[in-house]
Amino acid sequence: MFFATDIHGSDKCWIKFLNAGDYYQAEVVILGGDMTGKGIVPIVEQPDGSYTATFLDHKEVLNSVAELEQLEKKIRAAGLYPHRTSEKEMKEFEANPAKVDELFNSLMCQRVEEWMKTADERLKGKKMKYFVCPGNDDKPEIDRIILSSETVTLSAEKIAMVDDHHEMISLGWSNPTPWHTFRECTEEELRKKIADLTSQVRDLKNSIFNLHVPPFKSKLDEAPELDETLKPKYAGQSTVPVGSVAVRESIERNQPLLGLHGHIHEGNGDSKIGRTLCLNPGSSYGQGVLMGYIINVDEKRVKNFFSTAG
Repeated sequence: MFFATDIHGSDKCWIKFLNAGDYYQAEVVILGGDMTGKGIVPIVEQPDGSYTATFLDHKEVLNSVAELEQLEKKIRAAGLYPHRTSEKEMKEFEANPAKVDELFNSLMCQRVEEWMKTADERLKGKKMKYFVCPGNDDKPEIDRIILSSETVTLSAEKIAMVDDHHEMISLGWSNPTPWHTFRECTEEELRKKIADLTSQVRDLKNSIFNLHVPPFKSKLDEAPELDETLKPKYAGQSTVPVGSVAVRESIERNQPLLGLHGHIHEGNGDSKIGRTLCLNPGSSYGQGVLMGYIINVDEKRVKNFFSTAG
């Protein structure tokens, strides 16, 4: 199987994910949480017919349709949403933040619709299974769009058979974060959500836990220590564990075959909790790089695994 996560709206990473089944000869392809982007890049039309935009802290002046389309492609590859607009509309956005939220929702849903259409075009007739599970950064509105796909299975908060021998539980919710995202809850609520899923699994020792947030103190959950402004507290490499106690407890108690995690982009690596192999591929979506793991499993064990980036 191939596992990746946290692509945050990157067109380039989504296409690489769709190609992963063929490229890595994977029978099962899984995308963990956080599918959608984090922001809009306005591209503002000027009185002389040119456009201006600020992207990656660099002001762009675009004098042709070709330049405009090229910038939009770069913005989409980085996981953001380009929006052609006018100076008048920009003033309306400044006066009405709710209108910005409405536009963001529209652009977000539009991209997920495009992704599902592309998936159905590219994956139709292929035998490999594709699963996706939105994460804490993903609004609930995208679930219904994924459900419309003929080739991609929404695995969130469900039990899925990845093959004849392995059940997979999937949960995109996280413990509380400083950013108050869309699918986060208390540890007690997270504990109940996981327990509701594990209670339906017939063979826990042979199952896969696709849980977006990593286990607490697993080395897969080390994130930069932040100050009160949500900026890194120290210039050096000061990190703290921010994973979920509930996730760790469930893994320690149930000892599944495999834990698939994400959420912490800097937490890439592998960790053992008892017999359970836990993996976090990390994320470099802003550079259009899809980080992942190839995992070879047989009926009762993980035979081998290795990380990928490309």
